[in-house]
Amino acid sequence: MTKTNRIIYFIISLACFITFNLFLTSSILNSMPQLSSNPIFSLLYVKNTGAAFSIFEGARMFLIIFAILALTSVIFYTIKNITKYSLITVFCSAMLCAGIFCNMCERIILGYVRDFIKLNFIDFPVFNISDIYINISVFVIVFIVIKNTYFRKHETDN
Repeated sequence: MTKTNRIIYFIISLACFITFNLFLTSSILNSMPQLSSNPIFSLLYVKNTGAAFSIFEGARMFLIIFAILALTSVIFYTIKNITKYSLITVFCSAMLCAGIFCNMCERIILGYVRDFIKLNFIDFPVFNISDIYINISVFVIVFIVIKNTYFRKHETDN
């Protein structure tokens, strides 16, 4: 796959993640009163003015600037190294960018991030779709980096 095709794949993935996030968030928030909780999760609307676990509570400008820097860094690093990445890594980079972008837009437009998913089986902060994107993509990318480093190390040992 050429560099141009990989960049197109990245952009299309990013657009799909953002669209899905906006659609799903809007659908859930518009139908919250009709949705019931279950043993796994419930819906609880929270206006989060901080970051994960409410750190940097009220530091809106700092979080916006941090998101812009993180988003810019991930996009440039991805585009620069896109031919070295597997398609799964490109996909996860798009997912990470979408999560950062959607949370950043809510912070800019609303002044807070709308969290609404509460896990009932564990004491954990309320979160949203963007947070899911960020956590899954970071987990997969870290796993891929560790796996690749392990295999490269063992190839040189033989």
